[in-house]
Amino acid sequence: MLINPAIKNSLLSYKAAVEVELASILDWWMEHMVNKETGFFYGEVSSTNQPDAHAPIGLVLQSRLLWTFSTSFKHTNNQAYLNFAHKAYQQLLTLFYDKQYGGMFWSVHPSGVPVSTKKQAYGIAFAIYGLAAYYEAAKNQDALDKAAELYSCLEKNFYDPVYGGYIESLGNDFSVIEDVRLSDKDQNAIKSMNTHLHVIEAYAMLYVVLPTESIKRSIEQLLDIFEQHIIDATRFQQQLFFEKNWTCTSALVSYGHDIEASWLLQEAAVVIGDFARIKKYINFAQCMAAAVARNLSSAGAVYNDYNTNTKELDRGIDWWPQAEAMVGFLNAFQNSGNADFVQKSLSSWALVQTSFKDLQLGEWHWGYNANGVLLKKEKAGFWKCPYHNSRACIEVAQRVSQLLK
Repeated sequence: MLINPAIKNSLLSYKAAVEVELASILDWWMEHMVNKETGFFYGEVSSTNQPDAHAPIGLVLQSRLLWTFSTSFKHTNNQAYLNFAHKAYQQLLTLFYDKQYGGMFWSVHPSGVPVSTKKQAYGIAFAIYGLAAYYEAAKNQDALDKAAELYSCLEKNFYDPVYGGYIESLGNDFSVIEDVRLSDKDQNAIKSMNTHLHVIEAYAMLYVVLPTESIKRSIEQLLDIFEQHIIDATRFQQQLFFEKNWTCTSALVSYGHDIEASWLLQEAAVVIGDFARIKKYINFAQCMAAAVARNLSSAGAVYNDYNTNTKELDRGIDWWPQAEAMVGFLNAFQNSGNADFVQKSLSSWALVQTSFKDLQLGEWHWGYNANGVLLKKEKAGFWKCPYHNSRACIEVAQRVSQLLK
């Protein structure tokens, strides 16, 4: 691809800036996440960097920490990041692995006692994601074996052999439960876009280090499910919640998940080397990125969501869709050479710098409500992790290097 000299200079500056930001993010987590008395991670750290030593620790937070520091070590070769990943790995197995039934607890008390009475496919997928990345960084065979075991756990307990895909949640003993929601704001639906997106993300990472035919078939099936059931090919937006037979039960559009899926699904097709699906998902990536681009704020922000029935737009903006937009729009530029996409990626980064980075206390603010008021929510917690923002920095740096070769 021939790149305009002005764009080339912008990309060089972009790469340099996100490398600095990555180090800043990781420094914050290494400084503020560890309880010096217990050695374990805190379950929550406030917007003013005050830790809560009694807050439950979530599997998603623990797994994303493992992924973040393992991947950051691979990207930078900074030994401090691998040391932190060692700690995250040991704690994941010590606190979250269910020795009786298998799988991973959804949340635990800092003492190690499980808090939740359910196992969530989404959480187990993130454990696979973190363990596979840790194996890639540390070459720890036990970590790879555990990731393979958790893959088998999802396939045995959560896979739907009739309609395909994965159910949301089961009891700790893998019994059927009534409330399968991922969070309080989610619909109580048996299947969701969000879980399937992160299962395929985890499986793609696992396939990189364990390229078996079984995992490849699982990724192929998931890509076909997104094409057949999740992506609305008339709007190029994803549907969010489903009955077991894939009847959609939701009218919401999540712009952040759309831009995130645009590049993650393409990446999954690339990982397994399926040229027909790669071509298909490059097209999806372009169309999905364009659909998100048409619905940005005047400042270039990705809004939270939109209800297609009521026509109501949630004008709140959170940190993570802006991070995913940095990657999704840059990916669209790589696919097409359309300079408008690279400008949108740069605009997302500019917005992060002016509105989301906490210049005084470090890390990123959670976001802003519909009236533009800063949300004083936690810096670290059940859902606030160093995964979206660190990954955006790594992806941008690596993609710019590829573009400028």
